[in-house]
Amino acid sequence: MNYLYPIGLLIISNIFMTFAWYGHLKLQQINVFTDNTPLYVVILASWLLALPEYACQVPANRFGFDGNGGAYTLLQLKVIQEVISLTVFTIFVSMFFNGEALHWNHAAAFLCLIMAVYFVFMK
Repeated sequence: MNYLYPIGLLIISNIFMTFAWYGHLKLQQINVFTDNTPLYVVILASWLLALPEYACQVPANRFGFDGNGGAYTLLQLKVIQEVISLTVFTIFVSMFFNGEALHWNHAAAFLCLIMAVYFVFMK
């Protein structure tokens, strides 16, 4: 459970983060936000989504950190978070932005991430 709880929180956190950072672009495409929508409204909407992101991210790091009895070092937590972030982002882009295509270099980048995870967990 020590291992899974922080990862679950990181997944939830990154879903909210991705929608907070990039969701407004999709909302603009479907005319929920227009070019005339004031930027402060878009920022406020993003911050409302970012609040639950922080509510999951902070406990994930607190519970996951081996200095607090968790299973991961800070470096391991950060690499896990980055892999989750890019995975969630890729799924988000694939589902909501049809014009964005994945190419061989994206697969190569993911392979590098997998290698980063391997190396950060290597003893």
